[in-house]
Amino acid sequence: MELNTIHEEAIKLIKEVGEFIKIESQNFNSDKVEHTGFNDLVSYVDKEAEKRLVEGLGRILPESGFIAEEGTSTKTGETYNWIIDPLDGTTNFVHGLPVYSISVALQQDNEIVSGIVLEINKDECFEAVKGSRSRLNGKSISVSKNTSLSQSLIATGFPYYNFDKMDDYLSILKFLMENSHGVRRLGSAAVDLSYVACGRYEGYFEYNLNAWDVAAGAFIVQQAGGQVSRFNGDSDFIFGREILSCSPDIYKELLTIIQNQWKLKH
Repeated sequence: MELNTIHEEAIKLIKEVGEFIKIESQNFNSDKVEHTGFNDLVSYVDKEAEKRLVEGLGRILPESGFIAEEGTSTKTGETYNWIIDPLDGTTNFVHGLPVYSISVALQQDNEIVSGIVLEINKDECFEAVKGSRSRLNGKSISVSKNTSLSQSLIATGFPYYNFDKMDDYLSILKFLMENSHGVRRLGSAAVDLSYVACGRYEGYFEYNLNAWDVAAGAFIVQQAGGQVSRFNGDSDFIFGREILSCSPDIYKELLTIIQNQWKLKH
């Protein structure tokens, strides 16, 4: 099947699963939430959504494997692998806060070739496929043209279980609070990245992330003209556990700020 067709079929499936999550949110029973680690929540909605995604994506591309948060499938594809977060922002979902998403990327060999993030509450589908510009609900998007950090809005994610770099992190936040339009923390990395892609944020950074948190959103940022890296500037951000994503005009400035405060490990 041709890549654009695979991409469009995946969007249809993701929207169907998004409707399932939206319906479940209306009568969600928080008593059924599991704690898989400190502040690490998972619900039956996460698991069922992932099951539906794995089954559907497996039908679209039978030879594909999966890197999925809840471990529904451990199949590894020789060429194609889907990287899936069935509900990015589970803590928001559990508490009834309306920022959570489905994040799905398709990796061909070692390259992401398709990325889809569906923000469920606003019904916003951010997506990109190799060779094309990123889109939001079918319309082309691009990163912010703002050239000044002082006029920029920055997003991040607060540490929730690994606090060994807390002082460095707070130093970065302090600087940004004093030298930008402010810092936001929505609770879904995939949404944060998508908002960089469409220019709502100028930049986003976070650490202690997994591939399923960032793969789709980072690709969408890149296809929208943005830059993405780890805190040390290299490109291993999908599996590198940390990410900086922003418009090209503030990338070097924001990277320098992070590096000046962060105890980088080379």
